[in-house]
Amino acid sequence: MNNYELMVIFTPVLNDESYAAAQKKYVDFITEHGGAIVNSNPWGLKSLAYPIQKKTTGMYWVVEYSAPSDLNEKLKIQFLRDDNVMRHLFVKLDKHAVEYNARKKSGVKAETEKAEA
Repeated sequence: MNNYELMVIFTPVLNDESYAAAQKKYVDFITEHGGAIVNSNPWGLKSLAYPIQKKTTGMYWVVEYSAPSDLNEKLKIQFLRDDNVMRHLFVKLDKHAVEYNARKKSGVKAETEKAEA
């Protein structure tokens, strides 16, 4: 099992219920195919750096999960079939990234990070 981080940009025309249903659909897909969700973080509506499909905003969702490596290809096919998904990006996390994400979630500062005064 490998650790991954996934960022998905959904179309901005989704209402809150559709946005939550889309997230649940992909969380269920990951768990049904042998994966485990570590953290799910819906960012909501954000501006895009450049227009995608003539849209300047998108509904962002970031999820960290562990899964077998063949799951990403199946998940990619589902994203390409879904009209509500504008972009998606998979990132394989190494052990340092997993530790960093765990520290960030717990609120612990690293030695190299400066504490705010």
